[in-house]
Amino acid sequence: CVSTSDLCFVAAIGDALMDIRIREACEEDLPAILGIYNASIPERIATADTQPVTVESRREWFREHTTRTHPLWVAETDGQVIGWVSLSHFIHERPAYASTAEISLYVAPEYRHQGIGRRLTRALIDYCPGVGIKTLVALIFGHNEPSLRLCEQLGFERWGFLPGIAELDGVSRDLVILGKKL
Repeated sequence: CVSTSDLCFVAAIGDALMDIRIREACEEDLPAILGIYNASIPERIATADTQPVTVESRREWFREHTTRTHPLWVAETDGQVIGWVSLSHFIHERPAYASTAEISLYVAPEYRHQGIGRRLTRALIDYCPGVGIKTLVALIFGHNEPSLRLCEQLGFERWGFLPGIAELDGVSRDLVILGKKL
């Protein structure tokens, strides 16, 4: 899993300073990526999935994120994947939307609130203009205050609001649409 777009930084994780590397994901990372994703499901704050997903069910999803314009990047420390960020096609792969992408971000629970998500998102924002992405869209539950705050701090604006569009464990949840012109 070698990438020419590697980025490295030091983060304070608890009482320790850790070297963090951002790189393109490889298929061997898929179990770790899904481990992070599946850890977010019971929290009912970051995904509309209600049951864990399997590696086999996400292989095609992974392969769709191996292009220059729609990458999947991981943050790792000491060989352990601790977070990931990806770009997906917005709505459909229709030509008129080619310069718009949806961003997704997940960080392992024990590494949240350490700046990992901010670094991953910032790196992807900086990358986008070079591959023709001019607009980013984020779809975030209205009760996901940390993600809403992060996006707003990075210059995303609220572009839409879909009240009660999701139901999680019998509770209606709002969806906030945020966007950023690059």
